[in-house]
Amino acid sequence: MDAYRLAAFYFVIISLATVIVTVADKINAKHSRRRIPEDFLMTLAILGGSVFEYLTMKIIRHKTLHKKFMIGLPVIIIIQIIIITAICLYIQRG
Repeated sequence: MDAYRLAAFYFVIISLATVIVTVADKINAKHSRRRIPEDFLMTLAILGGSVFEYLTMKIIRHKTLHKKFMIGLPVIIIIQIIIITAICLYIQRG
């Protein structure tokens, strides 16, 4: 498996896990059950699930009033785009 396929596989898995955990936290909130810690949700975003976490939160209206998420996630996304772009440019120079 080449590096691009491995990276794509990783991002699919982390994004899927992030969506599942975010939806689970919303369900737990509605039913007054134990919540997923916010730090864990942010960690999933930093590990690569930021885009899908942001989209999921907007779609299911979860944590949309928390600045930590509605400002923090777009900042993480921008930083990740910069890092990925830099890596791709470095690889192309080869």
